[in-house]
Parts: sequence; structure tokens; C-alpha cells
Amino acid sequence: MGSTGIISFIIILNTVIFTYQGIKNHLFFEKYKFNVDKVLLQKEYWRLLTSGLVHVSWMHLIFNMLTLYLLSNVLESQVGTLKFIIIYLGGLLGGNLFALLIHSKHGDYSSAGASGAVNAVIFSSIALFPGMGIGLFFIPISIPGWLFAIVYTLYSIYGVKSNRDNIGHEAHLGGALSGVLLAVSFYPSALIANYIPILATVIPIGIFIYFVITRPEILLIDNFFFKKHQKYSIDQEYNLTRKKKEMQLDEILDKIQKKGIQNLTKEEMKKLKEYSRQL
Repeated sequence: MGSTGIISFIIILNTVIFTYQGIKNHLFFEKYKFNVDKVLLQKEYWRLLTSGLVHVSWMHLIFNMLTLYLLSNVLESQVGTLKFIIIYLGGLLGGNLFALLIHSKHGDYSSAGASGAVNAVIFSSIALFPGMGIGLFFIPISIPGWLFAIVYTLYSIYGVKSNRDNIGHEAHLGGALSGVLLAVSFYPSALIANYIPILATVIPIGIFIYFVITRPEILLIDNFFFKKHQKYSIDQEYNLTRKKKEMQLDEILDKIQKKGIQNLTKEEMKKLKEYSRQL
């Protein structure tokens, strides 16, 4: 393995180890995954980065790490180790911050995986080498990077709006945008030489972010393929809130059973006292 592959190897190795622990131990997974309430209310900002170390399944992990392995050497050899690390972590952080922007009112929203970081690697590579071929898994063809960037960006925007699946399209978009911006900041000349794929990625995401901030209701749309969004009654809202509190209490009690009450955080102790008073 060349010297430029060491960092990607370390990233892959650590991600495999953390994912294995998370799949084996649900509490471990819950500790490191991205969650809106945990970040905004409990100030557990490390989740913006640690969520990239855990994955929901082995298939999820293999897809991300294989993509990283196939693209990392080319990018790292071009930009250098330090800039490669910045792009990877910047994509991970940017992806989760974009998800946080969209789901700031959805406290139970959570996600896991390195997709934002991997997308940053993909899109920064396309920004620097727009003619590179992007292969599709299990299909023996490749398409130009610039075409992949346009199609993938539009598909991800549609995925966020329609909310049709359990894929973190928000992190994908945030990671892609971060990767392009970081690549251009490192090599401004790329903006002149490769302005078409760069603008084709940045402009749609920028417009989408503008509408997310100024008109967030556009995310609550229905179409011919998906059911109407359900409006909960007061009783349903109460039951959902109660269920959420019960799950939090179960997590705290489980932690006490395994590690002892002395290992609870201040926030967990506060919640335990609140639950005790309510009971």
C-alpha cells in the first residue's frame, strides 16, 4: 500500500471496528449516532462526527467503505494527506449540519453512516476531474463524473422532498456540497476549468437551501407516489411524547443496570429525577 493510502486504510479500519461494536451493542450504537435532540438539547456535538463511524448494517458499511477505497487514492495523491482528511471530515460535518438544518424541528430524527464524508470525496474528485468515470456497482459501465454529479444532486433533492425512503439524502447533499466547496477552496483554478459540473452541483443545492430556510413547508409535499402526510391529534401527540419519554427512561435504567448509577451523565440524572417526580 502506498503512503497515500494509509489514511483511508485507517478510516476504513476504525469504521469497521466501530460499526461491529454498534451492531453487536445497541447502546454503543445509540451513543455515537446522529440525533437531533441529542445534539441541540443535550449539546452532544461529537455526534456530528462520530455518527460517521457507525452504520446501521453491514451492507451499509460495505457500500460506503468500498466507494471510499476505490476513490481515495486518486484524490489523496492529488491533494495530499492533510487536505484529504479535511475533505473527509468536512463532508461528514457538512452532511450532518445540513440534516440538522432540515430536521431542526424533528427531535427524534436520527441517522448514522459515513455517506456524507464519502460523498465529499466523490464530489471533490469530480470538481477536480470532471471527466473521470464513475462506475455503478454490479453494472459494467461508467458515466462521466460531471453527469453523475448533476443526476445525483437532483435525485437527492427529490429524495429529501418526497421522504420516500430511509436514506439520508440530507447528509448526501451536505457532504457533496462540502466536498465541492473544499476542493474549489484548495484549488480555485478548478472553478474556471471545471465550472459546468461545479455550478451544476452548487446552484441546485444552494437554491434548495434557500427554500429550506425561507419556505420550509416545501418539504411537506405529497405526490402521486406517496401517501398524504398524517396530522396527529392532541391525544396522538401526547402518546408519542409519552412513548419517547418511556424509551429514554428504559435507556437510562439499562445503563444503570450495566454500568451503575454513578456513570450517568448530568443530563441523564436530571431526566431520571424528573421521571421520578412524575411517577
